[in-house]
Amino acid sequence: MLNPALGLKGAISAPHQAAAQAGAGVLAEGGSAVEAMVAAAAAVAVAYPHMNGIGGDGFWLIKRAGQAPVAIFAGGQAAGLATPDWYAAQGHAEAIPARGPLAALTVPGTVGGWGAALALCDAPMPLARLLAPAIALAREGIAVTGNQADCTAEKAEGLAPVPGFADIYMPGGSAPERGSRLTQAALAATLERIAEAGVVDYYSGDLAATHGNFLEAAGSPLRRADLEAYRAERRVPLEVSTSQGRLWNMLPPTQGVASLSILALFDRLGVREGEGFDHIHGLIEATKQAFIRRNAELGDGVEAQAWLEAAAVDDMAARIDPARALPWPYEPRQGDTIWMGAADAEGTVVSFIQSVFWEFGSGLTCPKTGVVFQNRGAAFSLGDGPNQLAPGKRPFHTLNPAMAELTDERVMAYGTMGGEGQPQTQAAVFSRYAQFGMGLQEAVTAPRWLLGKTWGDDTTTLKVESRMDPGLVAELRQAGHEVEMLPPFSDLAGHAGAVVLHPGGLREAASDPRADGAALGL
Repeated sequence: MLNPALGLKGAISAPHQAAAQAGAGVLAEGGSAVEAMVAAAAAVAVAYPHMNGIGGDGFWLIKRAGQAPVAIFAGGQAAGLATPDWYAAQGHAEAIPARGPLAALTVPGTVGGWGAALALCDAPMPLARLLAPAIALAREGIAVTGNQADCTAEKAEGLAPVPGFADIYMPGGSAPERGSRLTQAALAATLERIAEAGVVDYYSGDLAATHGNFLEAAGSPLRRADLEAYRAERRVPLEVSTSQGRLWNMLPPTQGVASLSILALFDRLGVREGEGFDHIHGLIEATKQAFIRRNAELGDGVEAQAWLEAAAVDDMAARIDPARALPWPYEPRQGDTIWMGAADAEGTVVSFIQSVFWEFGSGLTCPKTGVVFQNRGAAFSLGDGPNQLAPGKRPFHTLNPAMAELTDERVMAYGTMGGEGQPQTQAAVFSRYAQFGMGLQEAVTAPRWLLGKTWGDDTTTLKVESRMDPGLVAELRQAGHEVEMLPPFSDLAGHAGAVVLHPGGLREAASDPRADGAALGL
């Protein structure tokens, strides 16, 4: 059993060790959790490129001691040319392609989010210092993880033909082997340019010009004007109160409201003991109710705070059968992501998430900059509905960083990758730790489940890691759940993490043994 990392000056959790080390280095020099997270975000973009990158989006929750959290929404908008008619003219009237230039239709927002987060700091460290670990990793090379090697091999058929991808991520024409060296010289130069000229260059400078020309030539609807129009937004996060404390998450069009709804619904069920049928079944059924409304109504511009009002939660909770499973065919959503958390010596806590949507996003890779563009826009619908494609609109996002202040004043940042599984894994980790008193690392490590689909699998069954108690699995089946068994530490169950700031000054961090990461305390 792994133990959580403990520290009195800071703590960080990341799904790749290089990112945790980059962030911890900043904390050790007296930097803030925000500065540490920028360093970690850049490093993980290099070290875990199948899961995220600077061609994707990012979302922040930042809580300073004694203050309410601030949300930074760094998700990019759809291109000005991106309309259902435009896609129909390209021969795609039913659905947006998931790979290639036509899948790259939303502005990459995460770099702008780094800038917006650093703007909250007084005299932040220079970008050159914060991006230095990432630049070194890109130039000198990373040791390819088994996760990346397997993912590249599995998705090679769809990614290899996409312009620019294979030249960098399939050296020699095949997926890299675990432990092989992978260099990303063009990406190193891009990060150096951002360090020198600032994040603004990514949207209105030389980098923006390079990307604008490349995207247009490749056949993407994105243009330089779309990059110039982008702004990361500082927002007030969604909030709900439960018997455990105050919980926060990201606004629409992310699924943050679904994550909060699940925990608010489960709180209504009055479950008193963890790890039994009432706990797991209750969270699964709460997930179904939250997802039903999410799938029907969530889109850009929706005012979702009303979904979390007591009457609305009570109404959904009344539909949950504590003994029987609701039949569950539905439209699942994919996604690949990283989550990271940090706490610093001043009591600031950060929950951060960064993604290119599917593994390696659209696959479209600019050879001059090494940037792989996300395919987040493939989540748009070309038909009527709240998520219908329109210029300047933001697509549905699986991304949602979570944070809570418990009744005893502990502050918890937590989250995971996993697309459809993100709200479910958040609910598992939070309920185990905050509600039923399980240790932080144990709550992250414990067997998990996934209702429906995340990346790599098309079934909508209830997937359960085989480490779960067989008696409990039998009870779930008897209650009507269509159970499918997963390997013991399955990537399908997500790569979770958590950081907790205790009121006495202890900082605690946990990382997921399913990933390649680390939790570090200072």
